[in-house]
Amino acid sequence: MTQHRIVSHSKLRSEMMAVARGQQAAPADVGGQSFESVEALMRLLTPDNRKLLAMIRDRKPQSIAELAEWSGRAAPNVTRTLAKLEAVGFIRFEESQRRKVPTAVVHKLTMEIDPFSQNDRLEIA
Repeated sequence: MTQHRIVSHSKLRSEMMAVARGQQAAPADVGGQSFESVEALMRLLTPDNRKLLAMIRDRKPQSIAELAEWSGRAAPNVTRTLAKLEAVGFIRFEESQRRKVPTAVVHKLTMEIDPFSQNDRLEIA
């Protein structure tokens, strides 16, 4: 499982500045994927986007155009969504005969929410 941090941009910036000034050591998970908040992650995992992920996993489209047709969404919309999902590591693209073939990488998300602070964690399997 891959650990992802959930940390606000301002806290991340403060942490980076403190490390650069030598006031603290770099965290063990520095440089890894992070999300600004649980809400930001949930905005990405809309019902429509989750349907796309399920189609990629179950039907294994051979192109973005095929996925757009199956989903009933416009190809540019699907392309933008897939770019976001790729950026956070939920999918990857493979080249096949000059086409980009989306492949699901994520199988399970486990979120640990600390109700008393902003020390939330996300594990991706």
